[in-house]
Amino acid sequence: MTAPLNLTPLHNAIRDVPDFPKPGILFKDITPILSDPTLFKLSIDSLLERVQPLQIDKIVAIDARGFLFGSVVAYELGIGLVPIRKAGKLPFTCHSVSYSLEYGEDVCEMHVDALQSGERVVLIDDLLATGGTASAAVQLIEEFGAQLVLAQFIIELKFLNGRSKLPNVPIHSLLSF
Repeated sequence: MTAPLNLTPLHNAIRDVPDFPKPGILFKDITPILSDPTLFKLSIDSLLERVQPLQIDKIVAIDARGFLFGSVVAYELGIGLVPIRKAGKLPFTCHSVSYSLEYGEDVCEMHVDALQSGERVVLIDDLLATGGTASAAVQLIEEFGAQLVLAQFIIELKFLNGRSKLPNVPIHSLLSF
């Protein structure tokens, strides 16, 4: 077994942006990771480390920053990518779920033919905060009869207790704040 990757450089690269997108929110900005090829590779390698042995069929990624990581992981594994997007952004017939997030309400959607019953999937997004978006994504996955094997996040804001909205979901977060 190989030693786990050292994620300290990822942690150190996260930039705090106060009062974004609303006053009182301290936004954890991942763009320094994306702009640095070494850090971006480290983040992808860290996600792959957990996913490779799981024999999954598809990656499900949440709009929009989840796409940045999920698409590369799907490519590296040679499997499909299923996007979950905000209402009205996907062109085909969709199934939708409403949810609450840190600073409001929203709706997410997935194409009705995106997943097949029994497919093994991993959910990827950049952030687990209050768990509203991830919980809605899990609901969509389960409604299609797919098996959610793991939910992976770049950052988890532990003080917001988002895991509590995902009680039966195996979760792996690269970084915790």
